[in-house]
Amino acid sequence: MEKIKLGIVFGGMSTENEVSVKSAMSIINNIDVEKYEVYKIYITKNGEWFDYNKNKKIENVMEYLKYLDVVFPVLHGLYGEDGTIQGLFELLRLPYAGCKVLASSVGMDKVYTKIIFEKAGLLQAKYEYIRKYKDKYFYINKSFDEECLSLEETTERIISNIKFPMYIKPSNSGSSIGINKAKNREELKKYIEVASIYDNKIIVEEGIVGREVECAVLGNEDILVSGVGEIKPADDYYSYEAKYNNKNSITEIPAKIDNELVEKIREQAKKAFKAIDGKGLSRVDFFIEKESNKIYINEINTLPGFTNISMYPKLLEEYGIPYKDLIDRIIKLALT
Repeated sequence: MEKIKLGIVFGGMSTENEVSVKSAMSIINNIDVEKYEVYKIYITKNGEWFDYNKNKKIENVMEYLKYLDVVFPVLHGLYGEDGTIQGLFELLRLPYAGCKVLASSVGMDKVYTKIIFEKAGLLQAKYEYIRKYKDKYFYINKSFDEECLSLEETTERIISNIKFPMYIKPSNSGSSIGINKAKNREELKKYIEVASIYDNKIIVEEGIVGREVECAVLGNEDILVSGVGEIKPADDYYSYEAKYNNKNSITEIPAKIDNELVEKIREQAKKAFKAIDGKGLSRVDFFIEKESNKIYINEINTLPGFTNISMYPKLLEEYGIPYKDLIDRIIKLALT
């Protein structure tokens, strides 16, 4: 049987380049080489494409990609998870794993994810949306009216609408990069400026006191939803440091929560995935509020971490799909 020519694209120009490499190497080490002829394609932080096997720069990317049967973009963050590279694959009519252009771009942009989740009736933490342009800040209300304010005025407006603690997030960023928790006015001002380094669109969310749980989704039209896992960060919240560098951060699969709550989370994960027109795979993150047991959707990740110990594959492994089989199923979904 002729092998399927599979391109695995990793690295990329985002701040998550190193995380992407770890995910890709895990996939490469576990793929069925009897079935797939694997082409390893590395994109540098400067945007240069390399044939990883030959350690040779790819001079004509379009021609190189046209030779392949299917692509698995193992790219996290900007220029890989946000619809950018998906658009390139669409132009080439090249099948690729994961969400398409719209779902990828919406899933990456926290502002627009929130708008769609609101429309879908999914409960979310209270939030404020601001933009920075040069040294000016624009406060954007729920009707999308803009008001130019100083940082001090912006801070006061936010404080008048939501309570501390608050989480300040770049609208387009992954792996919790640029995200900080503010407990007072001065920290809020400081972290708005930090977030603006990564994106000119910034979300400020009211903190939810409770448990952080996640759910894996797999499929195109017939959607499979895993059980629920819980994140237990070593830090105050699940920061980049807590995710990748602090060994005291743990995940618990399955989460120790009652079955009724599990089913509600699974239903909402499926609804969120459908709401953004998701395809292939996603991980959907939630909070369970401590006092009320209410479920708040946090975000959807259309290209989640994919090492064999990452939450997404571990959730599906617990559900009954081993890591190697999961890789194969995702590629099959791309080809259909």
